[in-house]
Amino acid sequence: MSDADVPTVHLLEQSLFPEDAWSEEMIAGELADQPRTRHYVVAEASGGEIVGYAGLAAAGGQADVQTIGVRADQRKSGVGAALLAELLDEAARRGSEAVFLEVRADNDAARRLYERFGFDEVGIRKRYYQPSDVDAIVMCRKLRDRPPMGFTRENT
Repeated sequence: MSDADVPTVHLLEQSLFPEDAWSEEMIAGELADQPRTRHYVVAEASGGEIVGYAGLAAAGGQADVQTIGVRADQRKSGVGAALLAELLDEAARRGSEAVFLEVRADNDAARRLYERFGFDEVGIRKRYYQPSDVDAIVMCRKLRDRPPMGFTRENT
């Protein structure tokens, strides 16, 4: 994703998440940390129009999926899976041990996608999504195991 994509991504963001859409400034702010701690991508249809986007924050051995959005008419076409796969690949390239995310408790389709990719529920953030008061399910996928503290792999 580049700065030129921000207006289009913002319009898509508003249509997908009308209650809590990120502003153009928020999206641009995320891009400002790219590539240092952020990795944002877009998915384009054959004609070049943006049909999805996703972002990752990664630092200190941990990564967090910041967002994934797919245009309604492109759902169940593999766009979301391709975006998530790219984020997981980038987290691995950056040496992350685990990837975390929050997903709306009422978004069954997204939860199924994350479960297919090996994410497990690890917690709940009550009333996280505002103003709708919807809980967030916190999910995690380990990318690699960490050796016990004080031991090297050869000693375990």
